[in-house]
Amino acid sequence: MGRPAKFDRSEALQEAMEAIWEEGLERSSVKRLSERLGMTRSSFYNAFGSRDELFREVLPAYRAISPDALLNAEGPVLARITAMFREVCRVRAADPDAKGCMIVNALCELPAADQGLSQDMTILFDKSVRDIEALLAQAVRDGELSQYTDVRGLALAVKNLLLGLNVMSKTVREESELWLAAKISLSALGLYDDRGVAKA
Repeated sequence: MGRPAKFDRSEALQEAMEAIWEEGLERSSVKRLSERLGMTRSSFYNAFGSRDELFREVLPAYRAISPDALLNAEGPVLARITAMFREVCRVRAADPDAKGCMIVNALCELPAADQGLSQDMTILFDKSVRDIEALLAQAVRDGELSQYTDVRGLALAVKNLLLGLNVMSKTVREESELWLAAKISLSALGLYDDRGVAKA
């Protein structure tokens, strides 16, 4: 039998996101995903085209629930950056399965030779760095950072810290320890601002 006529795509995407997040991208074969979604492989291909196309479709839903979304909030830039890192620590420590970040996990899994998803992830990574760079440039304009700040270098440092924290959260399970590492790093970068940040 094929997929039901009343196929709920949003529910299927949510379930697929959970599966990829839990299992990892490479282990999430079409066979495994089809079984998880309760559909035949032919129905899977009809619905999504391929595993890679499904992953591309899942990404916006994941990014909407990612702590990174806090960077789009109102308020001082440095306070937003600090709040985002605080939330990363809270969310990752609260996850009993220690899944980490689905996007970071995929970045670590994909070989550079993969010309499909690997290129997509590189584009996504570059956009993320540019977004952080734009925020830091705003902080310079607002007087939160020195006019001599190397915003590109600082944006790369922020992204590096974020990647490392997400990976470390898979083995360091205490929120307080994750936050200690993030707080010290943010302070060293001159970015720590705890206004509006919930205390551990």
